[in-house]
Amino acid sequence: MKFYVLLIIGFTLSFAACGSKEEALPEQTAAPAATETPVPGAESFYFDGIIKHMHAHADQLDQINIALADGDLDASKLPARWLWRHDTISGVPDDLQPYLIGMREAARAVENAADLETARAASKRIVKQCQGCHTATGVIGTGIGQEDD
Repeated sequence: MKFYVLLIIGFTLSFAACGSKEEALPEQTAAPAATETPVPGAESFYFDGIIKHMHAHADQLDQINIALADGDLDASKLPARWLWRHDTISGVPDDLQPYLIGMREAARAVENAADLETARAASKRIVKQCQGCHTATGVIGTGIGQEDD
């Protein structure tokens, strides 16, 4: 069962960088409720729930990086806040939880950063957490973190 879940998550995350992204303000992005519980064997949950949730993460990370590339520290704070404070999604295996925790901690560091250099370093830590999770699940070719360190 564990391999099956990792396989599903791997496929899910591989699609996270594909397709069109809806334009929305961070506070308008709806994340699945924390109480949502997958039914064993319900592939639609994994494909609908986790993919949408990871797309929401990617959208917020994009907004952070765009703001930081533009030198706009203040604009990076709202998407960073969403990343570390939004509702979690159930069904993520325990061995992948450290990546989510690390992502949230780095996002909080972006929000609390006093300068662009600190925020950019924290944003890179978000990317590293995403990469780590993708590597752990066997997802490659998503474009996460392929820019220079």
